[in-house]
Amino acid sequence: MKGLEACELNRSELENQFTIGSEYYKQEFVRIVDILNKSTYPIKELKDCTYLITDGDHGATQYKDSGVLYLLSESVKEGYIDLNGGGIRYISNELHNSLKRSVLRTGNVVVTKTGAYYGKSAVIPKNIIEANTSAHVAKIVVKDDVLNPYFLSTFLNSKYGYSQLRRRGIKVSRPEIKLIEFQDIKIPIPSMDFQEKIEQITLECQILLNKLSDEYEKAESDLLKEISFKDYELSNRNINVKNFKKSFFGSGRLDAEYYQPKYEGIEEIIKSYKNGFTYIGKEFEQVKNTSKKTEGYYNYIEIGDINIGNGFATYNRIATEKLPANAKIEAKKGDILISKVRPNRGAVTIIDFDVENLIVSSAFRVLRKKEEGNFTNKTLKVLLRSKVYKEWLLKFNVGTQYPVIRDEDILNLPIPKITQIKQQEIANNIEQSQKVKEKTELLLDVAKQAVEIAIEQDEPTAINFINSKIN
Repeated sequence: MKGLEACELNRSELENQFTIGSEYYKQEFVRIVDILNKSTYPIKELKDCTYLITDGDHGATQYKDSGVLYLLSESVKEGYIDLNGGGIRYISNELHNSLKRSVLRTGNVVVTKTGAYYGKSAVIPKNIIEANTSAHVAKIVVKDDVLNPYFLSTFLNSKYGYSQLRRRGIKVSRPEIKLIEFQDIKIPIPSMDFQEKIEQITLECQILLNKLSDEYEKAESDLLKEISFKDYELSNRNINVKNFKKSFFGSGRLDAEYYQPKYEGIEEIIKSYKNGFTYIGKEFEQVKNTSKKTEGYYNYIEIGDINIGNGFATYNRIATEKLPANAKIEAKKGDILISKVRPNRGAVTIIDFDVENLIVSSAFRVLRKKEEGNFTNKTLKVLLRSKVYKEWLLKFNVGTQYPVIRDEDILNLPIPKITQIKQQEIANNIEQSQKVKEKTELLLDVAKQAVEIAIEQDEPTAINFINSKIN
C-alpha cells in the first residue's frame, strides 16, 4: 500500500538476538548494513575489536567544586570532548577510586547512550590523563593493533556507524542504547595508514578548538576592559538594608538574593559608563512567532546545543512528529538566543547559519536587533556571556528548584552604549572565532566523508578527497 514500508525476514535472517522490532529493520537501516557487507574491507563486530565495552557510574553522584574531572553526556560532541561547556563536573578522589569500571583514560572512545541525540562519539584527548563519567556514556577500549580509536570514533559518527547506533536506540519508553547492543556493530577495518590519516585530521581539530576558545576570551577581555570591569572585584558584603518603598513596593521582590550589594555595584558601573547606557529592550525586539509545524522535519536548537565554552550553537534535523513539546519558536540567522533557565551558565548564542525550517526551544528568549538599534548582536552576546553579566543575572532568577529569568527582566537590563568602533573590534574577534569554528567543522566533516568514500569506493579515492579539501 502506498506510503507503507514492509520488510519480510525469516528468523534466521535476524541480525541479532536482542532486537526484533520493526523499526530496527527499516529499509534505511538495512541498506547501510548491506553496503558495509559488500565493502572490500574485512568487517568485524565491535566486540572483536575491543578489550572493553562498558559505561559510567550508575549511582547518585555527589559533585564537588574541584577534584577529578567527571564527564556528562553533554560534553561528548561529534568528534571532540567539550571541556568548556555544561557537561563538566568534578568528583572526589575517593569516589573516583571507587568507580574503577568507569575510569576514562587518554585514547578511550566514548559514545552517548541516551537522550535525544544519543550516538555521538569522541576520543578522550591527550590533555585528559584520567577522568570519570556517568551511566549515560559508553566507554570503549579498542585493540590498537586492529583499530585506531580516532578512526573508530569517526566511523561511528559517519552515516555507516551512526545509523547502526540510532537503530539500536529506538525504544518504546525513551531512546537508549543498551551496552549489549554495542557488541555486534559492524566495523570495517581499513589499513592502519588510512586510520592514522583520520587521526591526524581529528587531532588538528583539537588544536583549532583550543584556538577558538582563545579568540573568544580575547573578545570578552577587551569588552570588560572597555566598561571598567577587567579587574573588578564583586562586593562580598552580605547585608543590605532597604525600606519598603525601595524594595517590594518597587520591585515586587522580598528575597534577599535580589538585594545583594554586589548587584548594585555592577549596575552602578554600567549606568555610569562614559557614553551612557540603554536597555536591551530598546535595542532588540523579542521574537514570539510560534511554528505551525506544517513541514515534515525541522532543524531544531535546544539549550543542550549551545556550547557554553565558546558560545556557538549546533542544530539537529528532527522529524516533526519526534520534536519535543518545547520546540515552538521560529528563528532565523542573526537572532540571539538567551536561555531562560539558569542564564548565568552562559547559554547565549547567535544563530550564525542559514538553514530552512529552523525552530528553537521555548526555553530560549529569542531577540532580534531593531532596525534603529545601535547595539550589535555580537556585542550583546559577548556582554551577556561575560563573567560580570552572568553573575548579575543571578539577581533576577525566580523559583528555587528550577530557577528561570523572566522576559521583562532581560528586556529591562541596562547595557552600556559601546561606541561603534569598539563594537566593530568585538565583531572582528567574533568573526575570527567563526572562521576557526568553520575550519573545525570542515575538518570533522572531511574525516567522516573520507571514511564513507573509503567504504563505498577505496582508500586512494578517499585520500584524494582529503587532499582536495584541506591542502
